[in-house]
Amino acid sequence: MEIRRKIDLYLGYVLALIMGIMVINVLWQVFTRFVMGSPSSFTDELARYLMIWVGVLGAAYISGKRMHVAIDILPNRLSKEKQVQLKKFVNFIIILFCFGALVVGGLRLVYITYILDQHSPALQIPLALVYLIIPISGILIIYYKISDIYLKQF
Repeated sequence: MEIRRKIDLYLGYVLALIMGIMVINVLWQVFTRFVMGSPSSFTDELARYLMIWVGVLGAAYISGKRMHVAIDILPNRLSKEKQVQLKKFVNFIIILFCFGALVVGGLRLVYITYILDQHSPALQIPLALVYLIIPISGILIIYYKISDIYLKQF
């Protein structure tokens, strides 16, 4: 449980840092466009990539905190024992999806963009680095869901 708290803490700090960088980046974009009359060339692209990172990492963070949106019509009608079984089943489905779509699919995307040596147009950073957050978030979600099942935290 201590590991989970540390992951939550560091993930929260990383998300706050990314959001701070994104705010500064967008303010710089507005300043250069309207005050200086010549918009910065990299800010739009950086904002887009930071938004991807915040969205995907934020999904992992929210999954770990068990604050994600859920429809609870069916679980509320079940007994406590059936609710626990349903939540285990749902977590298992989430694990399968995250493994297939985020981890395997994300690693394939990272591999393909790395092999093709694709770089972003303005920042000239490898797109494999941008997409690397997808399998990382998938692994984090899988860790959270396995720990939920193992520690019976429903």
